[in-house]
Order: sequence, then C-alpha cells, then structure tokens
Amino acid sequence: MPAIESPAPPRRLSAPKKDTPTFSPDDVQVIFVLGGPGAGKGTQCENLVRDYGFKHLSAGDLLRAEQDRPESEFGSMIKEYIRDGKIVPMEVTVQLLENAMGEELKGGKGKFLVDGFPRKMDQALRFEESVCTSKFTLFFDCPEDVMTERLLNRGKTSGRADDNEESIKKRFKTFVDTSMPVVDYFEKEGKVVRILAVKGPDEIYKEVREKMSQRGVHPIN
Repeated sequence: MPAIESPAPPRRLSAPKKDTPTFSPDDVQVIFVLGGPGAGKGTQCENLVRDYGFKHLSAGDLLRAEQDRPESEFGSMIKEYIRDGKIVPMEVTVQLLENAMGEELKGGKGKFLVDGFPRKMDQALRFEESVCTSKFTLFFDCPEDVMTERLLNRGKTSGRADDNEESIKKRFKTFVDTSMPVVDYFEKEGKVVRILAVKGPDEIYKEVREKMSQRGVHPIN
C-alpha cells in the first residue's frame, strides 16, 4: 500500500498548518471523550447531549461515514485501518472533525463532545493548534476484561466488523500504546476528568455530572 501522504489528500480533507485555531475557546467549547473500546463513552455522551446541550461528534462515526461515501478517495484505506484496529492518518480525522463542527455552529458558537479523539499525541496537538483548544478530557477508565465482555455482547447485535475478540484485543492494545500517553499529557496540564467506568451507567453518569460541575460545566435541563 502506498504511503498515506502520496497522493496528497484532496482539498476537503487537507489540514494545513495555521497560525491560530479556526475556532476560539471563547465561542466554542470542546470536551474530548476518551476511554478504551467498550468503556461506555457513547452511552454517557447521549446523557450529556440530552442534559447539557452538547453536540456529539464521534470520530469513529465520521470515519465510518467517510469510508462509505462513494466519491471518497480514502474510503478503502479507512476501512482497512478500522478493520485492523489501527489509527487512521491524523490529517483525515482532524479535517473531518473541523468540517463537522463548522456545519453545526449557530451564530459562531457551539458546544462539542468529541468522542474517541484524540487517539494519538499528534492528533491532540494538531487539533488544538489548528481547530480549537479543548476545555478538558473526559476519560472513562475501565479494565480490559470488563470492556471485552461488553463488546462481545454488543457484537451479537451490532453487526460491526470490529466487535470480535481478535479485533477487540488489537483495539485495546492500540488504546494503551497510543491513547494513554494523550491522557497522561493532558492530566499533567490539569485537563483530565477521570471516571472509573465499571459500575452501571446511571452510577457512572452521577459521577460524571458531579465532576463536570466541579469544572464549571452545568446542565441546561
């Protein structure tokens, strides 16, 4: 397979270096949502969208939509990366997120939960340099055995190609190797809200609300 940088990404997927981010944190609030596969990020994001008025952006969903877009130059490449549990090239993911945010802004303002991103340090740094500085990272900390059981159960009905034991192991290893350094980096900056995600969804959400409040983020409902 040729290098991802050759040919160059088409214009709509390019992520050029910028002197300032596209969006100001004064107008756009971004909270990254991280956790291993099966940590329950999606369930908690649904709660936060309902009660806090966030727009939920899933990096994985955006990539899956792009891989199925007929005119996408990178559809087959994205599909291969997802199947193998590898991380799609940064430029593609960052630009898809920026495009989606721009489409959702109302009066130049917005609140976003960016789910499953950043998964690598270069993604984190590029997003904050070129798109918007995050407020903090909401990290759902969950042991591998709990996540594996959840995903295998989900795989019985989800139809997702990566909800099988082999892919789950690859995805967990990828998360530990590449995404935990992102959590550690933001934690040193005091920008991580860590949630132990082993209890039931309602108990987890209670802790999420309490810790969000401590960071000055309050529900609208």
